[in-house]
Amino acid sequence: MADFRTHRRKRKAVQGLWALLTNAHLSGFVTGRIYSGPLKRFCVPVMNCYACPGALGACPIGALQAMVTGRRPRFAFYVLGWLALLGVLVGRFICGWLCLFGLIQELLYKIPTPKLTVPRALDKRLRYLKYGILLVVVILLPTILRDEFGLSVPYFCKWICPVGMLEGGVPLALLDRGIREAAHALYAWKLAILILVLLLSVFIHRPFCKYVCPLGAFYALFQKISVLHVEVDKDACVECGACARTCKMQVNPAKTPNSTECIRCGECIHVCPKNALKFRFTGKEASGAERRTT
Repeated sequence: MADFRTHRRKRKAVQGLWALLTNAHLSGFVTGRIYSGPLKRFCVPVMNCYACPGALGACPIGALQAMVTGRRPRFAFYVLGWLALLGVLVGRFICGWLCLFGLIQELLYKIPTPKLTVPRALDKRLRYLKYGILLVVVILLPTILRDEFGLSVPYFCKWICPVGMLEGGVPLALLDRGIREAAHALYAWKLAILILVLLLSVFIHRPFCKYVCPLGAFYALFQKISVLHVEVDKDACVECGACARTCKMQVNPAKTPNSTECIRCGECIHVCPKNALKFRFTGKEASGAERRTT
């Protein structure tokens, strides 16, 4: 159990350190000025709003939408290629170890309150919602719906994304009186979505990640073929169910270790009493798993 708690603390530390590194423009939180240097040309691997005063890189979903909303929409080879490479290498490991918004949801879930269990049938259907959002809201709507000038809008970023509201909208409004005075119905709508997601996170583990996040949906497409994967030693497994009880994403690692819903947090590996679960790269055990078995 001590090893399990140590693993949790390490993962939280990695999540926090990554959030600090990718939002290291700390002066922006004082001046309200968004960093626009050369690093903003590159996408970070997680959702991290371009308008966040501290953001050093671009959000991949925002960059993807920016490429398809112009008068001459461009196929986002760079963004899609970058995300596909990450997906092939590690799948949704990024969701479990690097995502700041995922960390915030996890911390809110630690608040001692009665927790909600979404009925299995409803939960199963809702899990497909994020794929629909990726296809329809992120890609198709900006590509198809255009004004008389041939321009479109980033529908997901503008109307849905609570990450952008938390990291960009709220800090900028607090720092800039003009933005506060100009806040209108759209701002109120996005703020309501953010508050709803944060409130749900107190009672449901990572609801945005499970049901809404289009970036998690994209990485999930590569989960079963990624270089990093979870391997089950069927001879060692005694089917005690400890891994399934531990998984807050409602995955049974002993049966579906590389489920598209797994965020590869590694908690199942560290709770297994028989060391039957391991992280492995294709053909080689991952270093973290090697330490777990020693």
